[in-house]
Amino acid sequence: MTKGKIIGIVSNLVYVEANGSVGQNEICYILHNDLKLMAEVIKINGNVASAQVFESTRGIKMGTLVEFTGKMLEIDLGPGLLSKKYDGLLNDLDKLSGVFLKRGDKTDPLDADNLFDFTPISSANDNVVAGDWLGNVKENWIDHKIMVPFSIEGRWKIDSIVSAGQYKVDDTIAVLSNSDGQIINVSMRQKWPIKIPITSYKNKMRPFKIMEMGIRAIDTLNPMPEGGTGFIPGPFGCGKTVLQHAMSKNAMADLIILTACGERANEVVEIFKEFPELDDPRTGRKLMERTTIICNTSNMPVAAREASVYTGMTLAEYYRSMGLRVLLLADSTSRWAQALREMSNRLEELPGQDAFPMDLSSIISSFYARAGYVTLNNDQTGSITFVGTVSPAGGNLKEPVAESTKKAARCFYALSQKRADSKRYPAIDPLDSYSKYIEYLEFQEDIEMSMGNRWIEKVELARNILRKGQEAYDQINILGDDSVPIEYHISFWKSELIDFIILQQDAFDSIDSNTPIQRQKYMLDFILEICDRIYQFNDFEEIAGFFKSIIYLLKQMNYQEYEGTEFRSYRSQVITELDKKSFLSNQHHKIESIQNAVAQ
Repeated sequence: MTKGKIIGIVSNLVYVEANGSVGQNEICYILHNDLKLMAEVIKINGNVASAQVFESTRGIKMGTLVEFTGKMLEIDLGPGLLSKKYDGLLNDLDKLSGVFLKRGDKTDPLDADNLFDFTPISSANDNVVAGDWLGNVKENWIDHKIMVPFSIEGRWKIDSIVSAGQYKVDDTIAVLSNSDGQIINVSMRQKWPIKIPITSYKNKMRPFKIMEMGIRAIDTLNPMPEGGTGFIPGPFGCGKTVLQHAMSKNAMADLIILTACGERANEVVEIFKEFPELDDPRTGRKLMERTTIICNTSNMPVAAREASVYTGMTLAEYYRSMGLRVLLLADSTSRWAQALREMSNRLEELPGQDAFPMDLSSIISSFYARAGYVTLNNDQTGSITFVGTVSPAGGNLKEPVAESTKKAARCFYALSQKRADSKRYPAIDPLDSYSKYIEYLEFQEDIEMSMGNRWIEKVELARNILRKGQEAYDQINILGDDSVPIEYHISFWKSELIDFIILQQDAFDSIDSNTPIQRQKYMLDFILEICDRIYQFNDFEEIAGFFKSIIYLLKQMNYQEYEGTEFRSYRSQVITELDKKSFLSNQHHKIESIQNAVAQ
Protein backbone atom coordinates (compact mmCIF):
# COMPACT_ATOMS: atom_id res chain seq x y z
CA MET A 1 0.00 0.00 0.00
CA THR A 2 1.36 3.42 -1.01
CA LYS A 3 1.81 5.90 1.82
CA GLY A 4 2.83 9.53 2.01
CA LYS A 5 2.94 12.69 4.07
CA ILE A 6 1.43 16.12 3.65
CA ILE A 7 3.84 18.78 2.41
CA GLY A 8 1.36 21.59 1.68
CA ILE A 9 -2.21 22.69 2.49
CA VAL A 10 -4.46 25.20 0.69
CA SER A 11 -7.91 25.13 2.31
CA ASN A 12 -9.30 21.68 1.44
CA LEU A 13 -6.54 20.95 -1.10
CA VAL A 14 -3.52 19.06 0.26
CA TYR A 15 -0.21 18.18 -1.39
CA VAL A 16 1.04 14.71 -0.53
CA GLU A 17 4.54 13.37 -1.12
CA ALA A 18 4.02 9.67 -1.94
CA ASN A 19 6.51 6.80 -1.58
CA GLY A 20 4.97 4.71 -4.37
CA SER A 21 2.61 4.70 -7.33
CA VAL A 22 -0.56 6.80 -7.20
CA GLY A 23 -3.43 6.91 -9.73
CA GLN A 24 -5.64 9.73 -10.96
CA ASN A 25 -8.89 9.96 -8.93
CA GLU A 26 -7.51 7.50 -6.37
CA ILE A 27 -8.90 7.75 -2.84
CA CYS A 28 -6.59 8.34 0.10
CA TYR A 29 -7.13 8.82 3.84
CA ILE A 30 -5.48 11.51 5.95
CA LEU A 31 -4.65 10.11 9.40
CA HIS A 32 -5.49 13.05 11.66
CA ASN A 33 -5.50 12.11 15.36
CA ASP A 34 -8.04 9.27 15.57
CA LEU A 35 -9.81 10.31 12.37
CA LYS A 36 -9.46 9.09 8.79
CA LEU A 37 -10.39 11.93 6.46
CA MET A 38 -11.21 10.94 2.89
CA ALA A 39 -9.59 12.75 -0.04
CA GLU A 40 -9.44 12.24 -3.81
CA VAL A 41 -6.34 12.65 -5.97
CA ILE A 42 -7.07 15.19 -8.71
CA LYS A 43 -3.53 15.93 -9.97
CA ILE A 44 -0.18 14.14 -9.97
CA ASN A 45 3.18 15.85 -10.52
CA GLY A 46 6.11 13.48 -10.08
CA ASN A 47 5.85 11.97 -6.61
CA VAL A 48 3.56 14.76 -5.35
CA ALA A 49 -0.21 14.13 -5.46
CA SER A 50 -2.74 16.95 -5.10
CA ALA A 51 -5.86 15.70 -3.30
CA GLN A 52 -9.16 17.39 -2.53
CA VAL A 53 -10.44 16.59 0.96
CA PHE A 54 -14.14 15.86 1.48
CA GLU A 55 -13.99 17.10 5.08
CA SER A 56 -12.72 20.18 6.87
CA THR A 57 -8.92 20.33 6.99
CA ARG A 58 -8.87 22.27 10.25
CA GLY A 59 -6.01 21.09 12.49
CA ILE A 60 -4.12 19.14 9.79
CA LYS A 61 -0.38 19.84 9.88
CA MET A 62 2.64 19.41 7.66
CA GLY A 63 3.96 15.86 7.90
CA THR A 64 0.54 14.29 8.61
CA LEU A 65 0.54 10.72 7.32
CA VAL A 66 -1.60 9.67 4.35
CA GLU A 67 -2.62 6.20 3.16
CA PHE A 68 -3.60 5.49 -0.46
CA THR A 69 -6.24 2.84 -1.15
CA GLY A 70 -5.53 2.00 -4.79
CA LYS A 71 -9.25 2.50 -5.58
CA MET A 72 -11.34 5.31 -7.02
CA LEU A 73 -14.21 6.93 -5.15
CA GLU A 74 -16.90 4.25 -5.17
CA ILE A 75 -20.28 3.70 -3.56
CA ASP A 76 -22.22 0.66 -2.37
CA LEU A 77 -25.19 -0.40 -4.49
CA GLY A 78 -27.93 -2.79 -3.40
CA PRO A 79 -31.47 -3.06 -2.02
CA GLY A 80 -32.48 -0.52 0.60
CA LEU A 81 -31.46 2.69 -1.21
CA LEU A 82 -34.99 3.98 -1.76
CA SER A 83 -36.66 6.39 0.68
CA LYS A 84 -33.26 7.29 2.12
CA LYS A 85 -31.45 10.58 2.66
CA TYR A 86 -27.71 10.52 1.93
CA ASP A 87 -24.84 12.96 1.74
CA GLY A 88 -22.68 13.22 -1.38
CA LEU A 89 -20.56 10.23 -0.32
CA LEU A 90 -23.65 8.09 0.28
CA ASN A 91 -23.51 8.22 4.06
CA ASP A 92 -26.96 7.55 5.50
CA LEU A 93 -27.84 10.78 7.31
CA ASP A 94 -30.42 9.07 9.51
CA LYS A 95 -27.69 6.85 10.97
CA LEU A 96 -25.43 9.76 11.94
CA SER A 97 -25.72 11.04 15.49
CA GLY A 98 -26.00 14.65 16.61
CA VAL A 99 -27.20 17.80 14.88
CA PHE A 100 -23.96 18.47 13.02
CA LEU A 101 -21.99 16.05 10.82
CA LYS A 102 -18.78 14.99 12.53
CA ARG A 103 -15.52 14.73 10.65
CA GLY A 104 -14.54 11.23 9.69
CA ASP A 105 -18.00 9.74 10.37
CA LYS A 106 -18.94 7.03 7.89
CA THR A 107 -22.10 4.95 7.71
CA ASP A 108 -23.22 1.97 5.65
CA PRO A 109 -25.70 3.17 3.01
CA LEU A 110 -27.34 -0.28 3.04
CA ASP A 111 -29.03 -2.04 5.95
CA ALA A 112 -26.62 -4.94 6.43
CA ASP A 113 -28.74 -6.63 9.13
CA ASN A 114 -32.06 -6.51 7.25
CA LEU A 115 -33.47 -9.63 5.67
CA PHE A 116 -34.71 -9.27 2.08
CA ASP A 117 -37.04 -11.66 0.26
CA PHE A 118 -34.96 -12.88 -2.68
CA THR A 119 -36.56 -14.66 -5.65
CA PRO A 120 -34.17 -16.11 -8.26
CA ILE A 121 -34.68 -15.30 -11.95
CA SER A 122 -31.68 -17.13 -13.39
CA SER A 123 -30.75 -20.78 -12.92
CA ALA A 124 -27.57 -22.79 -12.44
CA ASN A 125 -25.53 -23.32 -15.63
CA ASP A 126 -26.95 -20.15 -17.25
CA ASN A 127 -24.39 -18.01 -19.07
CA VAL A 128 -24.37 -14.38 -17.92
CA VAL A 129 -22.49 -11.12 -18.46
CA ALA A 130 -22.18 -7.94 -16.38
CA GLY A 131 -25.55 -6.40 -15.59
CA ASP A 132 -27.63 -9.54 -16.19
CA TRP A 133 -30.43 -10.14 -13.69
CA LEU A 134 -29.98 -12.92 -11.13
CA GLY A 135 -33.05 -12.35 -8.99
CA ASN A 136 -35.69 -10.02 -7.53
CA VAL A 137 -35.97 -8.26 -4.19
CA LYS A 138 -39.08 -6.25 -3.36
CA GLU A 139 -38.04 -2.69 -2.45
CA ASN A 140 -41.17 -0.76 -1.50
CA TRP A 141 -43.30 -1.39 -4.62
CA ILE A 142 -40.37 -1.69 -7.04
CA ASP A 143 -38.85 -4.99 -8.16
CA HIS A 144 -35.22 -4.42 -7.26
CA LYS A 145 -33.08 -6.58 -9.55
CA ILE A 146 -29.98 -8.28 -8.11
CA MET A 147 -27.49 -8.14 -10.96
CA VAL A 148 -24.23 -9.68 -12.04
CA PRO A 149 -21.53 -7.22 -10.85
CA PHE A 150 -20.85 -4.47 -13.37
CA SER A 151 -17.10 -4.83 -12.78
CA ILE A 152 -16.66 -8.29 -14.32
CA GLU A 153 -15.68 -8.78 -17.96
CA GLY A 154 -16.61 -11.45 -20.46
CA ARG A 155 -19.04 -14.35 -20.19
CA TRP A 156 -19.52 -16.27 -16.95
CA LYS A 157 -21.46 -19.37 -15.91
CA ILE A 158 -23.70 -19.61 -12.85
CA ASP A 159 -22.31 -22.51 -10.80
CA SER A 160 -25.00 -22.16 -8.15
CA ILE A 161 -27.75 -19.79 -7.06
CA VAL A 162 -29.73 -19.81 -3.82
CA SER A 163 -33.40 -20.74 -3.70
CA ALA A 164 -36.14 -18.25 -2.82
CA GLY A 165 -35.91 -17.06 0.76
CA GLN A 166 -34.72 -14.33 3.10
CA TYR A 167 -31.11 -13.18 2.90
CA LYS A 168 -28.93 -10.29 4.03
CA VAL A 169 -27.24 -7.99 1.51
CA ASP A 170 -23.81 -9.53 2.16
CA ASP A 171 -24.93 -13.16 1.95
CA THR A 172 -23.71 -15.05 -1.10
CA ILE A 173 -26.64 -15.56 -3.44
CA ALA A 174 -24.76 -16.93 -6.46
CA VAL A 175 -21.36 -18.36 -7.43
CA LEU A 176 -19.99 -17.56 -10.89
CA SER A 177 -17.04 -19.02 -12.82
CA ASN A 178 -15.44 -18.32 -16.19
CA SER A 179 -13.36 -20.26 -18.72
CA ASP A 180 -10.12 -19.17 -17.01
CA GLY A 181 -11.11 -20.95 -13.82
CA GLN A 182 -11.87 -17.77 -11.88
CA ILE A 183 -14.63 -18.05 -9.28
CA ILE A 184 -16.49 -15.15 -7.65
CA ASN A 185 -19.14 -15.07 -4.96
CA VAL A 186 -21.97 -12.64 -5.70
CA SER A 187 -23.99 -10.94 -2.98
CA MET A 188 -26.73 -8.32 -3.18
CA ARG A 189 -24.13 -5.60 -2.56
CA GLN A 190 -21.79 -4.36 -5.24
CA LYS A 191 -19.46 -1.36 -5.51
CA TRP A 192 -18.95 1.00 -8.43
CA PRO A 193 -16.73 4.10 -8.96
CA ILE A 194 -18.93 7.14 -9.42
CA LYS A 195 -16.73 8.88 -12.03
CA ILE A 196 -17.08 5.97 -14.49
CA PRO A 197 -20.42 5.44 -16.33
CA ILE A 198 -22.19 2.09 -15.98
CA THR A 199 -22.38 0.74 -19.53
CA SER A 200 -23.72 -2.79 -18.96
CA TYR A 201 -26.35 -2.54 -21.68
CA LYS A 202 -26.72 -3.58 -25.30
CA ASN A 203 -27.05 -0.15 -26.89
CA LYS A 204 -28.16 3.43 -26.23
CA MET A 205 -30.85 4.84 -28.49
CA ARG A 206 -31.93 8.37 -29.27
CA PRO A 207 -34.84 9.34 -26.99
CA PHE A 208 -38.15 9.05 -28.82
CA LYS A 209 -40.98 8.51 -26.29
CA ILE A 210 -42.43 11.49 -24.41
CA MET A 211 -41.94 11.61 -20.65
CA GLU A 212 -45.17 13.07 -19.31
CA MET A 213 -44.46 15.72 -16.68
CA GLY A 214 -48.07 16.83 -16.17
CA ILE A 215 -46.84 20.42 -16.68
CA ARG A 216 -48.48 22.02 -19.72
CA ALA A 217 -45.69 24.53 -20.41
CA ILE A 218 -43.36 21.55 -20.79
CA ASP A 219 -45.45 18.71 -22.27
CA THR A 220 -47.34 20.88 -24.75
CA LEU A 221 -44.78 23.41 -25.94
CA ASN A 222 -41.37 21.93 -25.06
CA PRO A 223 -41.74 18.17 -24.49
CA MET A 224 -39.14 16.09 -22.69
CA PRO A 225 -38.67 12.45 -23.78
CA GLU A 226 -37.69 9.49 -21.63
CA GLY A 227 -33.92 9.51 -21.50
CA GLY A 228 -33.73 13.17 -22.44
CA THR A 229 -31.72 15.97 -20.86
CA GLY A 230 -32.75 19.48 -19.94
CA PHE A 231 -31.88 22.35 -17.68
CA ILE A 232 -33.73 25.14 -15.94
CA PRO A 233 -31.85 28.44 -15.72
CA GLY A 234 -33.25 31.46 -13.98
CA PRO A 235 -32.55 34.15 -11.39
CA PHE A 236 -33.24 33.74 -7.70
CA GLY A 237 -36.92 33.51 -6.76
CA CYS A 238 -38.26 32.42 -10.16
CA GLY A 239 -39.31 28.97 -9.01
CA LYS A 240 -36.54 26.57 -10.12
CA THR A 241 -36.83 24.39 -7.03
CA VAL A 242 -40.64 24.42 -7.04
CA LEU A 243 -40.68 23.43 -10.71
CA GLN A 244 -38.37 20.49 -9.98
CA HIS A 245 -40.65 19.42 -7.12
CA ALA A 246 -43.63 19.52 -9.50
CA MET A 247 -41.69 17.36 -11.96
CA SER A 248 -40.78 14.84 -9.29
CA LYS A 249 -44.40 14.56 -8.15
CA ASN A 250 -46.11 14.38 -11.55
CA ALA A 251 -43.59 12.81 -13.94
CA MET A 252 -44.35 9.37 -15.35
CA ALA A 253 -41.15 7.94 -13.86
CA ASP A 254 -40.67 4.79 -11.80
CA LEU A 255 -38.44 6.51 -9.28
CA ILE A 256 -36.98 9.90 -8.48
CA ILE A 257 -33.45 10.83 -7.42
CA LEU A 258 -33.02 14.36 -6.04
CA THR A 259 -29.51 15.77 -5.79
CA ALA A 260 -29.19 18.97 -3.76
CA CYS A 261 -25.78 20.29 -4.72
CA GLY A 262 -24.50 23.16 -2.60
CA GLU A 263 -27.97 24.46 -1.77
CA ARG A 264 -28.83 26.55 1.28
CA ALA A 265 -29.44 24.41 4.34
CA ASN A 266 -33.01 25.68 4.80
CA GLU A 267 -33.98 24.55 1.27
CA VAL A 268 -32.57 21.07 1.91
CA VAL A 269 -34.41 20.85 5.23
CA GLU A 270 -37.64 21.77 3.42
CA ILE A 271 -37.11 18.82 1.06
CA PHE A 272 -36.59 16.50 4.04
CA LYS A 273 -39.73 17.85 5.69
CA GLU A 274 -42.10 18.11 2.72
CA PHE A 275 -41.30 15.08 0.57
CA PRO A 276 -42.28 12.43 3.14
CA GLU A 277 -45.69 14.15 3.37
CA LEU A 278 -46.42 14.30 -0.38
CA ASP A 279 -48.85 11.80 -1.87
CA ASP A 280 -47.82 9.98 -5.02
CA PRO A 281 -50.61 10.48 -7.61
CA ARG A 282 -49.49 7.33 -9.46
CA THR A 283 -49.54 4.82 -6.59
CA GLY A 284 -51.66 6.55 -3.94
CA ARG A 285 -48.82 6.00 -1.47
CA LYS A 286 -46.18 8.45 -0.25
CA LEU A 287 -43.91 9.96 -2.90
CA MET A 288 -40.89 9.32 -0.68
CA GLU A 289 -41.32 5.57 -1.21
CA ARG A 290 -39.91 5.92 -4.72
CA THR A 291 -37.49 8.77 -3.99
CA THR A 292 -33.85 8.95 -2.91
CA ILE A 293 -32.30 12.23 -1.80
CA ILE A 294 -28.59 13.01 -2.17
CA CYS A 295 -27.68 16.27 -0.52
CA ASN A 296 -24.88 18.50 0.53
CA THR A 297 -25.34 22.08 1.67
CA SER A 298 -23.44 25.20 0.72
CA ASN A 299 -21.37 25.21 3.93
CA MET A 300 -19.90 21.75 3.24
CA PRO A 301 -16.47 21.46 1.57
CA VAL A 302 -16.62 22.17 -2.16
CA ALA A 303 -15.28 18.70 -2.99
CA ALA A 304 -18.53 17.21 -1.66
CA ARG A 305 -20.50 19.17 -4.24
CA GLU A 306 -18.70 17.43 -7.07
CA ALA A 307 -19.17 14.02 -5.45
CA SER A 308 -22.91 14.50 -4.90
CA VAL A 309 -23.85 14.93 -8.58
CA TYR A 310 -21.77 11.90 -9.62
CA THR A 311 -23.26 9.84 -6.79
CA GLY A 312 -26.77 10.73 -7.92
CA MET A 313 -26.00 9.80 -11.53
CA THR A 314 -24.43 6.46 -10.51
CA LEU A 315 -27.54 5.56 -8.50
CA ALA A 316 -29.68 6.47 -11.50
CA GLU A 317 -27.56 4.24 -13.78
CA TYR A 318 -27.90 1.39 -11.28
CA TYR A 319 -31.69 1.56 -11.32
CA ARG A 320 -31.77 2.08 -15.09
CA SER A 321 -29.99 -1.27 -15.41
CA MET A 322 -33.09 -2.81 -13.78
CA GLY A 323 -35.27 -1.62 -16.67
CA LEU A 324 -36.73 1.34 -14.77
CA ARG A 325 -37.51 4.90 -15.82
CA VAL A 326 -35.47 7.18 -13.57
CA LEU A 327 -35.91 10.94 -13.24
CA LEU A 328 -32.73 12.57 -11.91
CA LEU A 329 -32.98 16.17 -10.72
CA ALA A 330 -29.94 18.24 -9.72
CA ASP A 331 -30.28 21.56 -7.91
CA SER A 332 -28.08 23.27 -8.75
CA THR A 333 -25.32 22.42 -11.24
CA SER A 334 -24.03 25.99 -10.86
CA ARG A 335 -22.81 25.09 -7.35
CA TRP A 336 -21.05 22.07 -8.83
CA ALA A 337 -19.37 24.27 -11.45
CA GLN A 338 -18.35 26.73 -8.74
CA ALA A 339 -16.67 23.86 -6.89
CA LEU A 340 -14.79 22.95 -10.07
CA ARG A 341 -13.70 26.57 -10.40
CA GLU A 342 -12.51 26.78 -6.82
CA MET A 343 -10.41 23.61 -7.08
CA SER A 344 -9.02 24.71 -10.44
CA ASN A 345 -7.94 28.02 -8.93
CA ARG A 346 -6.26 26.29 -6.00
CA LEU A 347 -4.37 24.07 -8.43
CA GLU A 348 -3.24 27.26 -10.21
CA GLU A 349 -4.51 26.00 -13.55
CA LEU A 350 -4.88 28.33 -16.51
CA PRO A 351 -8.34 29.89 -16.03
CA GLY A 352 -11.04 30.14 -18.66
CA GLN A 353 -13.90 32.61 -18.86
CA ASP A 354 -14.87 34.04 -15.45
CA ALA A 355 -12.10 31.88 -13.90
CA PHE A 356 -13.96 28.62 -14.60
CA PRO A 357 -11.83 25.68 -15.80
CA MET A 358 -10.90 25.68 -19.48
CA ASP A 359 -12.54 22.27 -19.91
CA LEU A 360 -15.81 23.20 -18.15
CA SER A 361 -17.87 22.61 -21.30
CA SER A 362 -16.47 19.11 -21.85
CA ILE A 363 -16.97 18.16 -18.16
CA ILE A 364 -20.63 19.21 -18.29
CA SER A 365 -21.17 17.46 -21.65
CA SER A 366 -19.61 14.23 -20.39
CA PHE A 367 -21.86 14.27 -17.36
CA TYR A 368 -25.06 14.93 -19.33
CA ALA A 369 -24.09 12.17 -21.77
CA ARG A 370 -24.50 9.58 -18.99
CA ALA A 371 -28.29 10.03 -19.16
CA GLY A 372 -30.20 8.31 -21.93
CA TYR A 373 -32.57 5.58 -23.11
CA VAL A 374 -30.94 2.14 -23.29
CA THR A 375 -31.72 -1.41 -24.36
CA LEU A 376 -30.49 -3.94 -21.80
CA ASN A 377 -28.93 -7.32 -22.50
CA ASN A 378 -32.34 -9.01 -22.11
CA ASP A 379 -33.98 -6.52 -24.55
CA GLN A 380 -35.79 -4.70 -21.73
CA THR A 381 -35.42 -0.90 -21.75
CA GLY A 382 -34.48 1.61 -19.09
CA SER A 383 -33.91 5.34 -19.06
CA ILE A 384 -32.41 8.24 -17.14
CA THR A 385 -34.09 11.58 -17.73
CA PHE A 386 -31.85 14.27 -16.32
CA VAL A 387 -32.93 17.84 -15.51
CA GLY A 388 -30.53 20.21 -13.79
CA THR A 389 -31.01 23.77 -12.64
CA VAL A 390 -28.56 26.59 -13.28
CA SER A 391 -28.42 29.65 -11.03
CA PRO A 392 -26.61 32.31 -13.08
CA ALA A 393 -25.48 35.37 -11.17
CA GLY A 394 -27.97 38.18 -11.74
CA GLY A 395 -29.97 35.97 -14.10
CA ASN A 396 -27.31 36.36 -16.81
CA LEU A 397 -27.87 33.46 -19.21
CA LYS A 398 -24.66 34.33 -21.09
CA GLU A 399 -22.39 33.29 -18.22
CA PRO A 400 -20.13 30.21 -18.76
CA VAL A 401 -22.15 27.59 -16.86
CA ALA A 402 -25.42 28.40 -18.63
CA GLU A 403 -23.69 28.58 -22.01
CA SER A 404 -21.83 25.29 -21.49
CA THR A 405 -24.98 23.54 -20.28
CA LYS A 406 -26.93 24.87 -23.24
CA LYS A 407 -24.56 23.01 -25.56
CA ALA A 408 -25.08 19.72 -23.72
CA ALA A 409 -28.78 19.72 -22.77
CA ARG A 410 -31.44 19.33 -25.45
CA CYS A 411 -34.27 21.00 -23.53
CA PHE A 412 -34.00 24.59 -22.34
CA TYR A 413 -36.59 25.83 -19.84
CA ALA A 414 -35.73 29.49 -19.29
CA LEU A 415 -37.39 31.01 -16.24
CA SER A 416 -38.35 34.64 -16.64
CA GLN A 417 -38.02 37.20 -13.87
CA LYS A 418 -40.78 39.23 -15.52
CA ARG A 419 -43.19 36.29 -15.47
CA ALA A 420 -42.30 35.45 -11.88
CA ASP A 421 -42.85 39.07 -10.77
CA SER A 422 -46.31 39.03 -12.38
CA LYS A 423 -47.10 35.70 -10.62
CA ARG A 424 -47.36 33.71 -13.86
CA TYR A 425 -46.21 30.29 -12.68
CA PRO A 426 -44.52 28.18 -13.76
CA ALA A 427 -42.43 31.10 -14.99
CA ILE A 428 -41.13 29.28 -18.09
CA ASP A 429 -40.66 31.76 -20.91
CA PRO A 430 -42.53 30.24 -23.87
CA LEU A 431 -40.52 32.08 -26.51
CA ASP A 432 -36.99 31.69 -25.12
CA SER A 433 -37.46 28.04 -24.12
CA TYR A 434 -37.18 25.14 -26.56
CA SER A 435 -36.99 21.37 -26.96
CA LYS A 436 -34.66 20.16 -29.69
CA TYR A 437 -36.18 16.70 -29.47
CA ILE A 438 -39.10 17.78 -31.66
CA GLU A 439 -36.55 17.86 -34.50
CA TYR A 440 -35.91 14.11 -34.10
CA LEU A 441 -37.85 12.05 -36.64
CA GLU A 442 -38.37 9.21 -34.11
CA PHE A 443 -39.83 11.61 -31.57
CA GLN A 444 -42.07 13.25 -34.18
CA GLU A 445 -43.49 9.87 -35.17
CA ASP A 446 -44.17 8.88 -31.55
CA ILE A 447 -45.80 12.15 -30.52
CA GLU A 448 -47.92 12.28 -33.67
CA MET A 449 -49.13 8.78 -32.82
CA SER A 450 -50.09 9.71 -29.26
CA MET A 451 -51.26 13.29 -29.85
CA GLY A 452 -52.71 13.07 -33.36
CA ASN A 453 -51.68 14.34 -36.75
CA ARG A 454 -50.26 17.85 -37.17
CA TRP A 455 -49.50 18.10 -33.44
CA ILE A 456 -46.11 19.77 -33.90
CA GLU A 457 -47.71 22.11 -36.44
CA LYS A 458 -50.31 23.08 -33.82
CA VAL A 459 -47.62 23.71 -31.23
CA GLU A 460 -45.77 25.99 -33.64
CA LEU A 461 -49.04 27.80 -34.36
CA ALA A 462 -49.54 28.40 -30.62
CA ARG A 463 -45.99 29.70 -30.35
CA ASN A 464 -46.60 32.10 -33.25
CA ILE A 465 -49.74 33.41 -31.55
CA LEU A 466 -47.67 34.06 -28.41
CA ARG A 467 -45.00 35.80 -30.47
CA LYS A 468 -47.50 38.04 -32.25
CA GLY A 469 -49.15 38.81 -28.93
CA GLN A 470 -45.82 39.92 -27.46
CA GLU A 471 -45.18 42.19 -30.46
CA ALA A 472 -48.67 43.66 -30.15
CA TYR A 473 -48.19 44.21 -26.40
CA ASP A 474 -44.97 46.13 -27.04
CA GLN A 475 -46.70 48.37 -29.58
CA ILE A 476 -49.64 49.00 -27.25
CA ASN A 477 -47.26 49.93 -24.43
CA ILE A 478 -45.35 52.36 -26.65
CA LEU A 479 -48.21 53.97 -28.57
CA GLY A 480 -51.11 53.60 -26.14
CA ASP A 481 -54.43 51.73 -26.30
CA ASP A 482 -56.16 54.22 -28.61
CA SER A 483 -53.27 54.58 -31.08
CA VAL A 484 -53.06 51.03 -32.38
CA PRO A 485 -55.54 49.11 -34.58
CA ILE A 486 -58.10 46.84 -32.91
CA GLU A 487 -56.32 43.84 -34.47
CA TYR A 488 -53.35 44.50 -32.15
CA HIS A 489 -55.57 44.15 -29.10
CA ILE A 490 -57.13 40.96 -30.48
CA SER A 491 -53.66 39.49 -31.11
CA PHE A 492 -52.59 40.40 -27.58
CA TRP A 493 -55.64 38.84 -25.94
CA LYS A 494 -55.35 35.67 -28.02
CA SER A 495 -51.82 35.25 -26.64
CA GLU A 496 -53.16 35.91 -23.13
CA LEU A 497 -55.66 33.12 -23.72
CA ILE A 498 -52.82 30.64 -24.35
CA ASP A 499 -50.81 32.08 -21.47
CA PHE A 500 -53.53 31.83 -18.82
CA ILE A 501 -55.01 28.49 -19.91
CA ILE A 502 -52.03 26.54 -21.24
CA LEU A 503 -48.88 28.03 -19.71
CA GLN A 504 -50.06 28.92 -16.21
CA GLN A 505 -50.84 26.12 -13.77
CA ASP A 506 -52.00 26.00 -10.16
CA ALA A 507 -49.60 23.80 -8.18
CA PHE A 508 -51.94 23.86 -5.15
CA ASP A 509 -54.99 22.48 -6.96
CA SER A 510 -55.38 18.71 -6.99
CA ILE A 511 -56.64 18.66 -10.59
CA ASP A 512 -54.83 21.56 -12.27
CA SER A 513 -51.46 20.66 -10.75
CA ASN A 514 -51.17 17.58 -12.98
CA THR A 515 -52.63 17.62 -16.49
CA PRO A 516 -52.70 14.30 -18.41
CA ILE A 517 -51.41 14.45 -21.95
CA GLN A 518 -54.81 13.78 -23.59
CA ARG A 519 -56.36 16.64 -21.66
CA GLN A 520 -53.52 18.88 -22.82
CA LYS A 521 -54.24 17.85 -26.39
CA TYR A 522 -57.93 18.67 -26.08
CA MET A 523 -57.37 22.06 -24.44
CA LEU A 524 -54.78 23.15 -27.01
CA ASP A 525 -57.15 22.18 -29.85
CA PHE A 526 -59.94 24.08 -28.09
CA ILE A 527 -57.81 27.21 -27.58
CA LEU A 528 -56.52 27.19 -31.17
CA GLU A 529 -60.09 26.93 -32.45
CA ILE A 530 -61.04 29.96 -30.34
CA CYS A 531 -58.02 31.87 -31.65
CA ASP A 532 -58.93 30.94 -35.22
CA ARG A 533 -62.35 32.54 -34.99
CA ILE A 534 -62.96 35.93 -36.60
CA TYR A 535 -64.19 38.53 -34.11
CA GLN A 536 -66.09 41.80 -34.44
CA PHE A 537 -65.53 44.49 -31.80
CA ASN A 538 -66.15 48.21 -31.56
CA ASP A 539 -63.25 49.20 -29.28
CA PHE A 540 -60.37 47.79 -27.19
CA GLU A 541 -62.38 47.92 -23.94
CA GLU A 542 -64.97 45.57 -25.43
CA ILE A 543 -62.14 43.24 -26.51
CA ALA A 544 -60.63 43.14 -23.02
CA GLY A 545 -63.96 42.48 -21.34
CA PHE A 546 -64.86 39.68 -23.74
CA PHE A 547 -61.56 37.81 -23.49
CA LYS A 548 -61.42 38.18 -19.71
CA SER A 549 -64.79 36.45 -19.43
CA ILE A 550 -63.60 33.66 -21.77
CA ILE A 551 -60.38 33.26 -19.78
CA TYR A 552 -62.35 33.01 -16.54
CA LEU A 553 -64.56 30.22 -17.91
CA LEU A 554 -61.62 28.32 -19.39
CA LYS A 555 -59.71 28.55 -16.09
CA GLN A 556 -62.71 27.03 -14.35
CA MET A 557 -62.55 24.18 -16.87
CA ASN A 558 -58.93 23.56 -15.79
CA TYR A 559 -60.11 23.07 -12.20
CA GLN A 560 -62.80 20.49 -13.07
CA GLU A 561 -62.60 16.75 -13.69
CA TYR A 562 -61.93 16.17 -17.38
CA GLU A 563 -65.20 15.60 -19.27
CA GLY A 564 -67.14 15.76 -16.00
CA THR A 565 -70.47 17.56 -15.61
CA GLU A 566 -68.92 20.86 -14.49
CA PHE A 567 -66.30 20.67 -17.21
CA ARG A 568 -68.97 20.28 -19.91
CA SER A 569 -71.06 23.06 -18.37
CA TYR A 570 -68.24 25.60 -18.50
CA ARG A 571 -67.38 24.49 -22.04
CA SER A 572 -70.96 25.16 -23.13
CA GLN A 573 -70.80 28.62 -21.56
CA VAL A 574 -67.58 29.34 -23.48
CA ILE A 575 -69.21 28.35 -26.78
CA THR A 576 -72.26 30.48 -26.00
CA GLU A 577 -70.07 33.53 -25.34
CA LEU A 578 -68.04 32.90 -28.49
CA ASP A 579 -71.11 32.72 -30.67
CA LYS A 580 -72.11 36.21 -29.57
CA LYS A 581 -68.96 37.90 -30.86
CA SER A 582 -67.49 35.69 -33.56
CA PHE A 583 -68.05 33.33 -36.44
CA LEU A 584 -66.01 30.26 -37.36
CA SER A 585 -63.08 30.26 -39.75
CA ASN A 586 -62.58 27.33 -42.11
CA GLN A 587 -58.86 26.95 -41.40
CA HIS A 588 -59.28 24.49 -38.53
CA HIS A 589 -61.78 21.95 -37.27
CA LYS A 590 -64.83 23.47 -35.67
CA ILE A 591 -65.38 23.28 -31.93
CA GLU A 592 -68.32 20.97 -32.51
CA SER A 593 -66.12 18.52 -34.40
CA ILE A 594 -63.66 18.52 -31.50
CA GLN A 595 -66.49 17.74 -29.08
CA ASN A 596 -67.72 14.91 -31.28
CA ALA A 597 -64.23 13.43 -31.53
CA VAL A 598 -63.83 13.52 -27.74
CA ALA A 599 -67.30 12.01 -27.21
CA GLN A 600 -66.46 9.13 -29.56
